[in-house]
Amino acid sequence: MKRLAIALFAAAALAGCATTGKLSSSERLELYRAHAGAPVRDFQYFGSLNGWTELGDSALAVWTKPSEAWLLSLSGPCMDLSYAPAIGVTSMMGRVSAKFDRVIVRSGSPGMAPIPCRIDSIQPLDVKALRASEKELRDAKVEARAEDQGSGGN
Repeated sequence: MKRLAIALFAAAALAGCATTGKLSSSERLELYRAHAGAPVRDFQYFGSLNGWTELGDSALAVWTKPSEAWLLSLSGPCMDLSYAPAIGVTSMMGRVSAKFDRVIVRSGSPGMAPIPCRIDSIQPLDVKALRASEKELRDAKVEARAEDQGSGGN
């Protein structure tokens, strides 16, 4: 069932990125959701992130290690998340907890106060499967572009 959902998403994503060449935030969010496990209450956090990816204005993925990532759904729209140069997360005793902790959006504007956004849910991501799916999408996109250019169409 999960494979069917991924295949359907891949077909839709290819149609969507045929003109832009890039997945939209909502398409990326669906891809990440397809590789997310059941919600958990919290995760261990050592004070720094290995990376993060915005997935629209109410979700993001954070990497705590190169092979460990979490899908964070926020309680509402988080202003400027798509444009933020940096983010932070609050934690208590080395744990980030759903319903309690927040993502802090660091704006690039001097004098602007950081914007806190409450974490509504946390889901572990299957990083290996997510990377494989992203590679499949990239390969399929390159193949579709080559076929399109070979037929002389736009």
